[in-house]
Formats: sequence, structure tokens, C-alpha cells
Amino acid sequence: MAFEWSTVGTVLVKGVRLGYRECGDPAGVPAVLLHGTGSSSSTWNRLAPRLADAGHRVIAFDLRGHAGSVKTPDYLLASLRDDLLGLLHRFDLRDAVLIGHSVGAYAALAAAQHSPHLISRLVLEDLAAPPRHLPPFHGGLLRLVAAAGAVVTARPGHALAVMGSIVLQLVRPDPAWWSRLSGVRQPALVFSGGPTSCIPPRRLAEMTAALPDARLATIPVGHRVHSLAPEAFQAEVMAFLNATEPARA
Repeated sequence: MAFEWSTVGTVLVKGVRLGYRECGDPAGVPAVLLHGTGSSSSTWNRLAPRLADAGHRVIAFDLRGHAGSVKTPDYLLASLRDDLLGLLHRFDLRDAVLIGHSVGAYAALAAAQHSPHLISRLVLEDLAAPPRHLPPFHGGLLRLVAAAGAVVTARPGHALAVMGSIVLQLVRPDPAWWSRLSGVRQPALVFSGGPTSCIPPRRLAEMTAALPDARLATIPVGHRVHSLAPEAFQAEVMAFLNATEPARA
């Protein structure tokens, strides 16, 4: 029997209408899922029931400009973070587990740094980490665009414009981003998709080492680990959630 979310709708968050999906125990520990550029909340259809069966309240939402969420004037990375924080406040969520892919992982980490009292643990799948310095070759950028473009199926012109805006921010060197990693206090599970991913594995290994409480899991299938190796991805996520103590406010 195909999985069905208990709720599929929209919610107004600080003037931005976001599409979302929900399932699981309303009183359970919140697990908020964030997709990558060019995707949608439906990408979590295989992970969500595993989390719900474990007692979580599962909420997945569409990033602004994607799927069921509205087009907006800007697609700043800070705006994606603020949408997430606004959603946590809108649903009155505390001690949330954030599970993000690519730019969704970037937003999850940024939210954890901004409002650590709301977030207990992090799962960061092939996070779109910015370089420390300008790389000599932008092959990673081209692969990131290709990976996102491969899953764009609706409103291609708009979707590509959104994707381009986000990707251009992510490829800019950001030493300050790296220096802030030492202040992250939540336990984190970091996924790398290995050498065929558009995110360099070495960069994710360096990021994991910079986080105070983090472990790196490499599943060498490319950028979309949760889609291309769902069973292995889910096993790692559930083991992490069962084995770690959440950060508390």
C-alpha cells in the first residue's frame, strides 16, 4: 500500500505561504524535513513513514518558490533559514530534529546556529557547503546545477531561475561560514554522496571535523543519497536518532 501523508496543505509563515505535508504522532518529537533545490517535500515519502513509526511528528515543507510554496521576490539563503524558523514558531515546535538535503541542509544548519534552543539534532545530507576559497575549477557548480535541474519537472523557467539564484550564493567562498561551525552544539549526522556527488567529499569531511559533535557517513551514490540509496540512508538516520542524546535548551 502506497504511503499517504495525513495532511497536505499550506501555511502562512511571516507573509510567505508554504506548502507542507505532515504525518505521525502530533505529540511526538518533531522531525522537520527540508528538500534540496529543484525538488519538493514529496521527496521524503520513503523516510517519513519510518520516522512516524518511530513516534515522531513529521513535517516536510516546500522551500519558497518550489512546488506548493509561493514565488517570492528573493531567494536569499537567509530567507530560506527564516522560513524554517518561522515554520517552527508557527507550529510551536521545540527540540526539533532537522533533516535536510543540499540547500535544505544548509538552511537547517543555519537555523540551528540562529536559534539553537529550538533544535535538538541535525541530519545534513550532502550539504551544499560553500568553499573556503575560490576553487580553480567550477566543475562542482556545473554538477550541482545539473543535479538540481534533473529533478525539475514543473514551471521549468521559474524553477531554473530560483535554482540559479540559490546556487550562485552557495559557490561564493565564505570563511565566516566555516568559522561559525565550531559553535554548533547539536549532535549532527553528515552524509556524503561520495566522489560522484556535486559536493566534494573532502569539503564535507572538513566540515564534519569542524563541528563539535558530528559523524560522517559516506554512501557513494551521488548527491541524492536519500533517493538513490533509501534503505542505507534510513538505517543511518534511525541509528543516529536512537544512539544520540539531543541537545537541550
